[in-house]
Amino acid sequence: MTGQIKVGLHPNKSVLSASGRRLYVANGDADSVSEVDLTTKRVTRSFSMSPSKEALIGSNPTGLALDGADKRLFVTNSGNNSVSVVDLTHGKVLGRIPTGWYPSAVIWHRDRLRITNARGLGAGPNNGPGYPDPERSGRTSPSQYVGSMIVGTLSSVDVPESGEQLDEYTRRVERNNAPLTGVGGAVVPRKPGDRTPIKHVIYVVKENRSYDQVLGSLGKGNGDPGLNLFGDESAPNTRELARRFTTIDNFYAAGQVSASAWTWVTQSNSNPYVEQIWPAAYSGRKGVYPSERNAPENAAQDPQNSYLWQRLDKAGVSFANFGFYVTRRGNEVHAGDPVLDARTDHAFQDELGCPDSAGTFAPTKDNCLTPRVDQWLKSFREYEAKGDMPTVQFVRFPGDHTFGTTAGRPTPKAMVADNDYALGRLVDAVSHSQFWKDTVVLVTEDEAQNGPDHVDAHRTLALAISPYTQTGKVDSTFYSTASMVRTVGLFAGIGPLTQFDDYSTPMRASFTDKPDYRSYSVIKPTYPMNSVNGPGLLTQTPGGK
Repeated sequence: MTGQIKVGLHPNKSVLSASGRRLYVANGDADSVSEVDLTTKRVTRSFSMSPSKEALIGSNPTGLALDGADKRLFVTNSGNNSVSVVDLTHGKVLGRIPTGWYPSAVIWHRDRLRITNARGLGAGPNNGPGYPDPERSGRTSPSQYVGSMIVGTLSSVDVPESGEQLDEYTRRVERNNAPLTGVGGAVVPRKPGDRTPIKHVIYVVKENRSYDQVLGSLGKGNGDPGLNLFGDESAPNTRELARRFTTIDNFYAAGQVSASAWTWVTQSNSNPYVEQIWPAAYSGRKGVYPSERNAPENAAQDPQNSYLWQRLDKAGVSFANFGFYVTRRGNEVHAGDPVLDARTDHAFQDELGCPDSAGTFAPTKDNCLTPRVDQWLKSFREYEAKGDMPTVQFVRFPGDHTFGTTAGRPTPKAMVADNDYALGRLVDAVSHSQFWKDTVVLVTEDEAQNGPDHVDAHRTLALAISPYTQTGKVDSTFYSTASMVRTVGLFAGIGPLTQFDDYSTPMRASFTDKPDYRSYSVIKPTYPMNSVNGPGLLTQTPGGK
């Protein structure tokens, strides 16, 4: 190494001019491209890839190409599904060309652009990661796993010579990326600071279930009963809450796997580093696992200003953390981010082997101490005694991830039942408290990689639980993880984090301005929560229960 040249945040790709004098660098989390003079080793110009001056971070430039004369630079904007055309002579962006989903690379060849779209046409329905493939002698089909079923595409585009054609392309990109307005409602604020009866948000994130796995046989909403794995015996609270409050049947996880999904859950973006690195981890090629920790490279913008809790802290909004982004140190857990750690319950264990609720399945480690919901209830009872509760709470209940069919571990239904019981107990406690009148519990899975869905492999469950959502109706508005992050922010009085939650549809249609203050009483699952996987996939219930 002969030296360093400071460019923008998270440089990820570069292209050298034909003369060898200039280097163009894509800054994935600065939404810019730096032009570097290699003679002076200085940045001479910077080109913004944002769709407008007001736009937040989220364009995520990744690929670069120069035309044959070094007069135009082409930049793939993965977050905007477009290629920017930059006039290097006059130093300005001429317009944008629409692409497929998540363009990641571009080359110039004989007056045409070849663009790779990493996510192509998306996923579509699937039969789950364990679907038997007759053509593979009973082995699972990789085309049924959301982490591998998305096939990239290649676009070949004539570069428009006329300004009129490029202008039309640019307008098409703007239409494709236009914010969705959604349905009205008086409960979810239109903008931060607007009046709302909701004063507290409890944001609960679980692990890896698709919509059809849990709600497919609900009897309302767009479900496939044939794909329902966890019914009223093992998920009675999740299902009853969906029936009684609002059945949200068109909600999609923004990430394919936990490594990218948790960045969506917490910062409404998955930056180019995470997107490029997780396939190596999930495919067994010894790649690093990039997410669920506060490493600077995971931050979608300034590492001190990317996450929900950092924005809450800067705005002076109170919050508490139960299990988000923590790691164990002895018998305690700690968050890597000091802002989050200062408001973290250090006794709230995050490991999968620790039970979520009653502790009726045997914990895998002696230091599991207290079931997660019991630990949360300790803090909640203190809030009740003081008559004050944080504006936002982050609560992680990971048990429905399960250990699959691993011998000696709790059965999947036992772990889902334990997880479901924890959620039911949390809602029961809130709904019987003085905070019920102005609290919403927002629940989702980080992603849906573990199971099948007849609509799309990204579709997952979402719950909005409040007196203002006790409608019994079905809400089929298109929502995503970014929609829930945006809704949390609007209730908390902070603005959007990125372009994605800014352009998303807040969950207004799930709410009503006519509250129903009836409380909720937890339902104990009938499936034995002490059941374990025996050898040969036999289910064993200790004590014959």
